[in-house]
Amino acid sequence: MLTGGDEMETQKINASIILAIALTGIIVSALAASLLTDLQRVPNQASVKAVRVGVYSDSACTNNLTSINWGLLTPETSYTKDVWIKNIGNTRIMLNMTTEGWNPSYASNYITLGWDREGQLLNATQSFKAVLTLSVSTGITSTNITDFSFNIVITGTEYTS
Repeated sequence: MLTGGDEMETQKINASIILAIALTGIIVSALAASLLTDLQRVPNQASVKAVRVGVYSDSACTNNLTSINWGLLTPETSYTKDVWIKNIGNTRIMLNMTTEGWNPSYASNYITLGWDREGQLLNATQSFKAVLTLSVSTGITSTNITDFSFNIVITGTEYTS
């Protein structure tokens, strides 16, 4: 058992320890606050390559072309339509045109679509006129095709050369 003097000595030791810990914390905080620091912010900016092609009915490229009505067609005849192609992406592209979704499916055996811009390179934001040519063969008269439909697919592929 501790005597009165021993208890007093233990309290003094505990108080000394608490005081030492507190002073250590204060000193560490003061040292940390006095350390020199510096920083530099570096802003960033970039563009992501985007391949986008637009097809328009006007030379100003303001009227998006959503369909073409070729009208009443005569066998062994070709028909043309002017359209405007614009690279609305931000990288150079090469153009390609295909067709799909023929109805009836065998109509593509008698009707063909071509254009004057296959493999054409188009810079970002550049536009130009393209001529689509629809040709109807004489063989169509031996079929029961009176109406048909299909989709024109114009593709722009990034050109890196």
